[in-house]
Amino acid sequence: MYSFYFVLPEVKLVDVPEMNYTSEDRPYPRGEICVRGPIVFSGYHKDEVQTKKNIFKLAQGEYIAPEKVENVYAKCKFGAQCFVYGDSFNSSLVAVVSVDPDVLKAWAANEGIKYNDLEELCSDPRTRAAVLADLDALGREAQLRGFEFAKAVTLVHEPFAMENGLLTPTFKASIKRPQAKAYFAKAIADMYAELSTSDPSPQKLL
Repeated sequence: MYSFYFVLPEVKLVDVPEMNYTSEDRPYPRGEICVRGPIVFSGYHKDEVQTKKNIFKLAQGEYIAPEKVENVYAKCKFGAQCFVYGDSFNSSLVAVVSVDPDVLKAWAANEGIKYNDLEELCSDPRTRAAVLADLDALGREAQLRGFEFAKAVTLVHEPFAMENGLLTPTFKASIKRPQAKAYFAKAIADMYAELSTSDPSPQKLL
């Protein structure tokens, strides 16, 4: 007669404050699933940052790693901060770029564009088109896939910072994605509305 026993790991749902996920969420608790036990290795597999990376899926099933796209767009000549957003209800990405005021003003002067204030310049369709064109060029240079390109952009002159709740208070500050989504909710909705009226065909957004 033989006896068998199994060593089972322990599983715990841990809160993730930067994503507003808690084990107390109702009706469905949310958080990071952590496992421990003698059959589980310690830590994250190879790379904690890559393992915990934010990934989301677009409406047609493509998975996006937003940090990858943001790192490419960070080279934009008009600004160094970029927030890329997408979700499973839409077929394309949109972006919010925090511009460098001096660079933008110099560009506007060269283009002969008149404006009353920086906010008006950021909202000017010609300015947005120029920034989007630069993002597209960077995307092609980095060989991003078609669905990794932002199809619309909103420009803001306020920098992403810890003070406005958009960056984490760490040595290598990163974007707090849930907070950025809420902060730019209207801009995101407006961009998707703009895309739906200018090109209702999802296939053209790939």
